[in-house]
Amino acid sequence: MNSTRRRAVGALATLATLCLSAAQAHAQAVKIGIVGPFSGPFAHYGALFKAGAEAYVASQGGKLAGKEVEFIYRDTGGPNPGQTKSLVQELIVKDKVDYLGGFVFTPNALAVAPLIQQSQTPTVIFNAATSSITEKSPYFIRTSYTLWQVTVPLAQWAAKQNLKKVVTAVADYGPGIDGEAAFKSEFAKHGGTVVESIRMPITTTDFGPFVQRIKASGAQAVYTFLPGGPPNLGFIKAYNENGLAKAGVQFLGTAETDEFDLQKFGDAALGLTTAFHYSGAHDSSENRTFVQALKKRDPNAVANYASVGAWDGMYVIHKMIEATGGARDGAKAMAAAQALAWESPRGPVRIDAKTRHIVQNVYLRKVERQGGALLNKEVQSFGPQGDHGLDK
Repeated sequence: MNSTRRRAVGALATLATLCLSAAQAHAQAVKIGIVGPFSGPFAHYGALFKAGAEAYVASQGGKLAGKEVEFIYRDTGGPNPGQTKSLVQELIVKDKVDYLGGFVFTPNALAVAPLIQQSQTPTVIFNAATSSITEKSPYFIRTSYTLWQVTVPLAQWAAKQNLKKVVTAVADYGPGIDGEAAFKSEFAKHGGTVVESIRMPITTTDFGPFVQRIKASGAQAVYTFLPGGPPNLGFIKAYNENGLAKAGVQFLGTAETDEFDLQKFGDAALGLTTAFHYSGAHDSSENRTFVQALKKRDPNAVANYASVGAWDGMYVIHKMIEATGGARDGAKAMAAAQALAWESPRGPVRIDAKTRHIVQNVYLRKVERQGGALLNKEVQSFGPQGDHGLDK
């Protein structure tokens, strides 16, 4: 064999070895399916899930527990249980994912519970906020919040402010119904009365008629829950245009002053009061690290409850990979996750072993303007809160 041919054969052998190594590395990568809306009116959730998850992996040097990570994204478009179930079945059967994460809407999360249960795929809920979700499979774990968790301390606070009559106005699906039930039951314990309970279709775009009912009720305040995005903007606009703020009807909310939309509200948001588990303005070194990592990954990303839910969700998946050595072992992964406690960008958190839901501080927040920008200023901590919806 002449030298030229020997070099060619050697080069081919080297190339084959490199290809084999790359294939083996790819085969050994931990596959994580992220499910959420990447198109349509709620597409910002998908973008924030992606930014938060990828920023976390980048902050760990690009690997988790020494393992390569492959993200596979699937677009639900919005609340669409049938489509979500099909996408998750494909991720489990065809793509053979090791973990699942994401889920914005409760109906979508509930639809996939049988698949999760059957496949024993650890699934981290980054957002969907109905208490009952984690009861549907022992392979569900949540790093977001529930409406019971953030609403109970808000109702207690409202009673202490000498508010006696409140209207609840919520989106008519799982989280909204949870929020309504939580506020009514806790407010009543402290002598308050919910004079009217209004449920608004999730597709509502005209909030004027509902706001007029609130104004006519004689209530001192309105407690509301709406999914992030266009509904928040529409409700706050109607609240101000119909003179509720000027009439002294106090606004009590949860995620309605979300950082993703906050600057769009303008002065209409000033003074709005919410109780929530995270503010982009949270003052801690962990939050500053998170914000920097997020911006480095995606300059347009916003530090809000969706991106921090994904960041912390990836921390949980990281620890599950660490516990299993990257092997597929759903039971072992879940056992490890249920013992976790760490310092999150939102403050100290832990996973409750019984509910598989995150225990975290809930903060009273008021919208202020600082340095020309609006922010949710944390004015009080209610301390660690579990899921009161599952503890009741």
